[in-house]
Amino acid sequence: MIPMNDHHHDDDRLDRGLAFDVGQLMNRRRALVLFAGAGAGVALAACGGGDDPEATASSTSTTTSTTEATAGGAGAPPEGGMGGAETASAGDPNAIPNETAGPYPGDGSNGPDVLLESGIVRSDITSSFGSSTTVAEGIPLTMTLTVTDSDSGDPLPGHAVYLWHCDREGRYSMYSEGVEGENYLRGVQEADDAGQVTFTSIFPACYAGRWPHVHFEVYESLDVATSSGDIVATSQLAFPEDVCADVYATDGYEQSVENLSQVSLDSDGIFSDGYDTQMAAMSGSVSAGYTADLTVPVSTS
Repeated sequence: MIPMNDHHHDDDRLDRGLAFDVGQLMNRRRALVLFAGAGAGVALAACGGGDDPEATASSTSTTTSTTEATAGGAGAPPEGGMGGAETASAGDPNAIPNETAGPYPGDGSNGPDVLLESGIVRSDITSSFGSSTTVAEGIPLTMTLTVTDSDSGDPLPGHAVYLWHCDREGRYSMYSEGVEGENYLRGVQEADDAGQVTFTSIFPACYAGRWPHVHFEVYESLDVATSSGDIVATSQLAFPEDVCADVYATDGYEQSVENLSQVSLDSDGIFSDGYDTQMAAMSGSVSAGYTADLTVPVSTS
């Protein structure tokens, strides 16, 4: 198995075929039920192989639809479209844009639920926990997300963020071929008094059809997050092109060079309708590692 695509509102996406239409009809909480039957067979087949581009997900004032696409290694087998949560921030113009969680959320909406595992609450997400201690290799990356109230701008201490992304080869732990038994590059943190959560990780790959990105979900509290409760917001963080190019020039990211050359922020299924509020502020270098900062305003009403 390996990844797929996502996005906001665009009428011209109506003719993108069955995978997209299915994504439009389901949200993340309906997805598990739908795929328990015949849909499960479709999803598994979609994770097999090939170089299909990521499908897109639509977000409206009431729901975020889905279909994320291909990721992984030298190829990029397609992922079945999943995700898309109805959240408190949907329709709030001041909030972070709601995006699809994609087909590999690991939050129980599409198969495995890492949020129920005791080791998921952590800051360093570079290694797997539990039965495996495999460490994901790559250029060091520290990400700090500041959760704020979309109306007042005040920090929201006590909120929780679940964050996940692909590895250097473009694979998602728990789903992609070869790393089904891993759970690295996934973690949950409770926001401190400044509304901040910080994750130590590695820079993700660029896989076919998607701009380099990180997925995250915001919850009202750590207890809600670790019981797979209601989601406040689901979104994605984007990386600047110059930083991506520098990282991908290093050993281990070779396939990302070609994949990055075939996609842009303006053509990406998620970020093409606007990415200013999702673009991380970056500092650092290949030799020293990078830091990424993003403010995440969410609706509290």
